[in-house]
Amino acid sequence: MKIAEILDKYKGGELDMAEAETLIKSSSYDEMGFAKLDTQREQRSGFPEVIFCAGKPDDYLVSIYQKMVANDGCAFGTRASQEQAALVKAAVPEAVYDPVSRILKVEPAGGYKRTGAGGVVAVCSAGTADISVAEEAAQTAEYFGAEVIRVYDIGVSGIHRLLSKVDIIRSADAVVAVAGMEGALPTVLGGLVRNPVIAVPTSVGYGANFHGLSALITMINSCANGISVVNIDNGYGAGYIATQIGRLAATGR
Repeated sequence: MKIAEILDKYKGGELDMAEAETLIKSSSYDEMGFAKLDTQREQRSGFPEVIFCAGKPDDYLVSIYQKMVANDGCAFGTRASQEQAALVKAAVPEAVYDPVSRILKVEPAGGYKRTGAGGVVAVCSAGTADISVAEEAAQTAEYFGAEVIRVYDIGVSGIHRLLSKVDIIRSADAVVAVAGMEGALPTVLGGLVRNPVIAVPTSVGYGANFHGLSALITMINSCANGISVVNIDNGYGAGYIATQIGRLAATGR
């Protein structure tokens, strides 16, 4: 039960003060034994808890989705395999799986509702091979209320493709730049736009890419201003930060 519901019941005389206090103290998380679902995270941070699916035992994962949907009518998970998605969908038929981003989600009727608009986020990928990470960022931002502009395959090896899209990228409140190989795209974008740029290195590349380490180092050492960097392949983290920026821009706070 959410705190607002507990307070309403107390105000309406359905609970006395001791009962309300006990419920509030116990409502900070749902104890499942193998997991403690953070039921107050959205009240603290503005975003509900998200499920990282990879590595979770099948029964645990299914139970977590069932519990979250029962509590809130929605759930959002990242890095789900097709096998995990099939198991969850058998137990939660309204779940939707995207094999490109590997996002497994249940959206409430009418979409995810937020206080205030989610702003506009431009998600850019250097190459087509980076799109899986870019889609993780894009769909995260969309789920949490942002309008997303996708601009894919604009890497620096054909920079005219990027230059033809600069105006639409500049119209966003925040830019997510996803790149593997040498990871140059965020630096180029940082020199062209005034929006904050969130750089996402990917593990795409040949041997000396070191599974994304070369792109990560390039982005951290960027000479362009206004660039922040998340972990290798962390599209979710970039989409989350971009939505935070978009909300602030949309609400003027």
